[in-house]
Amino acid sequence: MKLRYLLILSFSAVVIVGCVREIKNNQLNESLMNVNTSVPVSSTQAESLFQLAQSQQSTVTKSGKFVSGEYTTQGTVRITNKEGKSFVELDQSFKTSESGPDLVVILHRSDNVLNSTKPPSYPLKEGDYIVIAPLQKYSGTQTYSIPNNVNLADYKSVAIWCRKFNATFGVANLN
Repeated sequence: MKLRYLLILSFSAVVIVGCVREIKNNQLNESLMNVNTSVPVSSTQAESLFQLAQSQQSTVTKSGKFVSGEYTTQGTVRITNKEGKSFVELDQSFKTSESGPDLVVILHRSDNVLNSTKPPSYPLKEGDYIVIAPLQKYSGTQTYSIPNNVNLADYKSVAIWCRKFNATFGVANLN
């Protein structure tokens, strides 16, 4: 009989302790929510937060649409500037062939790359371009950092180029 009372008492103690912990956690969460919603934000603080958010956004300086060269290439490219750093950004509609090994993203000096070379491969001359980076993937959104020493005014297009076979897959003239 004593064992039965001891078990009931132990069970009751466990239930009570569990309930008290749950109540304390709920009260803590409610008081934190009340503190967060009751802190006033001045218009100066709001302007500072807005300016900070805008400074972290990128600014589009140039853009263009891809035209196919050796293989079908499509999508839009943008040159953007964020916090003083320039980037090549391929949008979600970007797509090129998976046929080439060693595909790279380049900046080219010409605004008419495909007409300044010969089909079907549209080979490029050394010195007319600068390699930005290896292509990350054959489709979708991608971002590539442009080295600080590159003068963007010298380059008028972005191309997807197969370095191994000197074949231009597609080009976008920058406006």
